[in-house]
Amino acid sequence: MRIISGSNKGKRIIAPKKLPVRPTTDMAKEGLFNILNNHYHFSALRILDLFSGTGNISYEFASRGAEQITSVDGNFECVKFIKKTAAELNYSITVIKSDVFKYLEKSPITADVIFADPPYDFSTEDFLRIAELVFKNNLLSEDGMLIIESGKHTDLSTSPNFVEKRGYGGSVFSFFYKTGDND
Repeated sequence: MRIISGSNKGKRIIAPKKLPVRPTTDMAKEGLFNILNNHYHFSALRILDLFSGTGNISYEFASRGAEQITSVDGNFECVKFIKKTAAELNYSITVIKSDVFKYLEKSPITADVIFADPPYDFSTEDFLRIAELVFKNNLLSEDGMLIIESGKHTDLSTSPNFVEKRGYGGSVFSFFYKTGDND
């Protein structure tokens, strides 16, 4: 994987093969960040990266100037890798080892962008539970965006906060925003 843009544009990051991850492809990541570029100035964003795996998405936000990034993953080796890589790249990413669902129940953080990349074999109910917890616990800022990455056969459009989805190869990004019901 590589960092697409920003201060470390082109930097390759090699994750250990033993990590139980499926990093977001460069093509999908480029498409996602093209969308985000039209909505936000990265330096002012508070980011919450869930199921962060290798930290791929967190590094991309950091390279583009975001300074308040929290990465959450339940795997000790993933957490260790993100901490090590963030230190090498001089990124101040807060890394938390936690079950993501438990974290969302008790999170003290409000974020502008919440990105979740759970295993593609999650049930649709588990994918929707991420959105439900984010909105129930009011974890998004007023103009915030939740993005959930899934395989192309997962349909999250039944969530009341679902707005649109965009596909890139075998990956789909579903976008969710606050509605008047969640204020």
